[in-house]
Amino acid sequence: MLETERLILRQWRDEDYPDFAQLNADPLVTRYFPSVLSVKESYERADKLRSLIASRGWGLWAVELKATGEFIGVIGLHAHNDDSDLPYAPLTEIAWRIFPSHWGRGYAPEAARCSLQFAFEHLELEAVYSFTALINIPSQRVMIKAGMVNTGEEFDHPKLESGHDLEWHCLYRLTKDQWLASLR
Repeated sequence: MLETERLILRQWRDEDYPDFAQLNADPLVTRYFPSVLSVKESYERADKLRSLIASRGWGLWAVELKATGEFIGVIGLHAHNDDSDLPYAPLTEIAWRIFPSHWGRGYAPEAARCSLQFAFEHLELEAVYSFTALINIPSQRVMIKAGMVNTGEEFDHPKLESGHDLEWHCLYRLTKDQWLASLR
């Protein structure tokens, strides 16, 4: 479990699953994803995320508000191995998804910075990456607020068909040295 001033990043609980399914079915939340997820798909994904945290001790954590215990989304780290079809793999990605009712309050950058601290101080990673569709300006703002830097490298997401509106992606990165320099 990780904590920030206002948030707890923790292992998944059974009671998070319905909220996670609601999050993944929200067309506003998923507007920069190829599609919404069904309840079954969301539960399967939550099972996978839960399993990865149980086996590794880290991953995409459930995020709750300290003040209320309310589940507000998911934020954390995901490893893309050599066998990933992403062009820059292997890499560790930071990703997030938050309910719209909690947007604009700084929760995503706050939790992202906590995840990055964990990545560099506990996992001792050399770099963490984030990527999104070029048209996803809100996520790019979170990346910048978390201290990440646009690499200027763009790529076609391999899981999207050619010509898809979300196909073209940008790549952000934060290195351990950049992280340490930001602490001075």
